[in-house]
Amino acid sequence: MPFRAFRIHQQEKGVSTGFEDLEVENLTDGDVVVRVAYSGINFKDALAATGAAKILRAPELNGGIDFSGVVESSENSNFKAGQKVLVCGCGLSETRDGGFSEVARVPGECVVSVPDSLDLREVMALGTAGFTAAIAMIRLEENGQDPSQGQMIVTGATGGVGSIVIDMLSAKGFEVVALTGKSDQHEYLSQLGASDFIDRHSVEMGSRPLEKGLWGGAVDNVGGETLGWLTRTVQPWGSIASIGNASGIKLETTVMPFILRGVSLLGINSIEMPSSLRNKAWKRLSEDLKPAHLDLIAPRTIDFADLPNAFDEYLTGSVVGRTVVRVGG
Repeated sequence: MPFRAFRIHQQEKGVSTGFEDLEVENLTDGDVVVRVAYSGINFKDALAATGAAKILRAPELNGGIDFSGVVESSENSNFKAGQKVLVCGCGLSETRDGGFSEVARVPGECVVSVPDSLDLREVMALGTAGFTAAIAMIRLEENGQDPSQGQMIVTGATGGVGSIVIDMLSAKGFEVVALTGKSDQHEYLSQLGASDFIDRHSVEMGSRPLEKGLWGGAVDNVGGETLGWLTRTVQPWGSIASIGNASGIKLETTVMPFILRGVSLLGINSIEMPSSLRNKAWKRLSEDLKPAHLDLIAPRTIDFADLPNAFDEYLTGSVVGRTVVRVGG
């Protein structure tokens, strides 16, 4: 029986996109078929759907790097028809058909049961952003980051990951400084738990191998010059969780922060990982890492038909928080 999907065709220059009718047999391989209820919009989705960056590693795929829904059929013994599930990462909209589709087919190792304390919309209000934030928190904890070390600075603070991680850090007792270019969003960030703000346009990043130690640690969502500055300004034994590259992929730094201050640079990858870590992160998201202000972070739900009109504002950086897409819920 046909279903509707938002499909991206990778061309020599750019992409062509639109809604198409597909059958399950048209989807990339997998042993679990899911009737999709919700998805979310991420910066990566906007890059893929507009051709602003070459995200797809296949000639054509359904967009959407995450989704939640109900299992329609399963050849995997871990999942059964009627079960509520979610998928984040796992190559969706890169090598596998993604969640901008009324039906998805995925390998069982990518699938996570929706925790009892969360519903199908909530897990996509969190989505890849919340999942990534949880992985960052887990890695920071495992590396010994503690509120006693000083302020945590969060870059890209008004984005999905930034918003969620500010909420998480504040709940764990950290004093959070938000680095943002959106001065009109200070009240929003304060409500999430940020206690101070820095205008990213006013930062003097310096060029010395080590600058004055300012931060106990950091969560960086932008990369590039900002990440290099963070390596030079995090205090001894602090950790930096590196998540995004919106400002560039090059890292200009030296070994000095690492060998003289013991700074740790923690890479955060939400795409490929063991099922055990996926399940651990979602369990934490349903318990102590669930943001207290999720309704504030993800207040918007758009209909599937409105999806194509939603990408441009992600590329211009005007979006605050998360947007949920109602695919079939």
